[in-house]
This record gives sequence, structure tokens and C-alpha cells, in this order.
Amino acid sequence: MTTLTSPHDLLAAIPFLIGYHPEKSLVLVSLKDESVGMAMRVDFPTDLAAESYDLLASHMVRDEATAAFIVAYISDDIDAEPVMINISAALLRAGIEIKESLTVSGNRYRSMMCTDSTCCPPEGTEIPPLDSSRIAAEHVITGHPMPFATVNDLVQSIAALPSSHESAWQDEVHQFWISSDAEEINDLQRDGATAVIDLAGEYREGRGAEDRELVARVIGRMSDIQVRDFSLGSHTDETADFYWRMWRDLLVIAPRGFVAPIASLYASMAYERGEGALAHKALDRALADDDQYSLAHLLRRVFTAGWPPESFTAMRAELHPKVVAGIFR
Repeated sequence: MTTLTSPHDLLAAIPFLIGYHPEKSLVLVSLKDESVGMAMRVDFPTDLAAESYDLLASHMVRDEATAAFIVAYISDDIDAEPVMINISAALLRAGIEIKESLTVSGNRYRSMMCTDSTCCPPEGTEIPPLDSSRIAAEHVITGHPMPFATVNDLVQSIAALPSSHESAWQDEVHQFWISSDAEEINDLQRDGATAVIDLAGEYREGRGAEDRELVARVIGRMSDIQVRDFSLGSHTDETADFYWRMWRDLLVIAPRGFVAPIASLYASMAYERGEGALAHKALDRALADDDQYSLAHLLRRVFTAGWPPESFTAMRAELHPKVVAGIFR
């Protein structure tokens, strides 16, 4: 993340950090030695106990933040001052310096820390268009997409396509289902792991999901936990972009009953990429498909606890060789 040198920079950065333009939200952005860390968004609280503010601050501590930005996105009829005072107090109790505290209503913002009316008028300051900001230009140049306009747009970006409901496609995928009591289960697991590698290779070559049979094989074989866990650790820094596109494409075409494992993998990648909102929405899709899916519940606990993405990456890397040895024994 680039250096934030002004309120305009901060307000331009937040949609990129959380993936969409927030509304009725409280956003905390951590700073570690002047570098931007994580961004945390919660619905704007209306009746929150004091200890809950301390819990929010604890996530900043876990991220090893030395300072933080606070931004409240509110409507004109909301008095943000009590919430801003409470969260500020919680951060200070946690030893975290507050660099800026802003309220945003409509297209205007106001600093809660600035008392100079010449630069911080009571009616607020107009927010420049996002696409005119330095922050947006830097993100687009480095290949990041523009943020979604709303959280609903973000949800729709990973929603099921009509083709996922076609009975012929469902039958095609289901033939690759791996039963836990299958006689040749290890052969099927190897076939699934190999299919994942082969499909990622198709994405590397720019062909994407053109091979319908291979796509069906990957989605179907992901019904096995070992194949899923193999897939969880398959990507490297060099191949992450191919796998990112691949899991997203498979997520929106996976038939009902096959969504949970792919949605969980996509959520884990989103979390590692710093896209927390997208990670949680992907888990929503996983649990809508199977409300008992254990990996989705585990990831939800990990994400909600604010576990550092790099710690999750390290855990995944440590697990992968063991899974590979189990499948390709």
C-alpha cells in the first residue's frame, strides 16, 4: 500500500482496502511504522458496550499496529461523536496512536481532530472523485481492479451463474464425486490433485476454463477433503494470480452441493490477499451450500479473530507437503 499523506488519500484507499465503497460503517485502518496494515470494517454501532470497543482495538494490537486511522461512514441523521470518542479511547488504552479521525456523510468528510475552521469547516470538505486520486491511479497501474460500488455488487461478483443450475452440467460434475468409502479412493484423490494442477496450467497458458471435462473433474473431485486440502496449498506467489482467477471462475459455475469447498478455498485466498470483505462473503456462499462445512466454520473463526494473513499462509505452506505425501504415496 502506498503512503497516505492526506485525508483524501485515506478516503481513496479505504475502498481498495475493503473491496467496496462502505456505507453506515466504522472503519479502522492500522499503521505499522507508517506503513498501512489491515483495514477492519464493522456496521456502524448504535448500542455497543465499552468492552466491545476494546475488542475492536485488540484486533489492531494483534496486527502490531502502532497507530490507526478511524473513519465513520454515516448518514446526516446520525450523531457519530459518542462512537468516535469510545473507539478513540479504546485505541489509546491499547497504546495505539490515532493519526486521524474522520466522519463521512454523502460526498463530504469532516475531521474530528482538527479545530481550525479555515481548513476543516463545520459543514465538511468535499471528497474528490475516486478515479481522480493518486491512490486509484497507483492501484490500477499495479493491476488492482477498482472497488465495487456497494457490498451488494461485491456479493454479485461471486454469485452463481444460471449455467450452474443446468441439470446436464450437474450430472457431468457429479460423475466425479468421490465417495468416502470408494475402493480406489487414493487413485481418485491423485486424479483430483492432478486435475487441479492441469487446470491451473490451462489458466497459465491463457485458456482458462475452456476444457469443460477438466473443469467438471476439478469441481467434482473437490468433494474429497484430501483433494481440497491439496488445492489449499497448491499455489505459490508466482502462480497465485492463475489460481485466484481459476477458483473464482469455478465458484460461480459450481453446481449446488459442490460450492462449499471451492468457496472456502476462494475465501482463504481472498483473506491472504487482504480482501477481508470478499473472504467473508465467499464463506457465506460456502455455508449456504453446506451449513455444517467444517473448513468454512474454521476459516470464519480465523478471519473474525483477525489472525494475520501471513500466519495463515505459513500454516498452509506447512500442511501442504503432508497432504502431497498422503495423496502421492
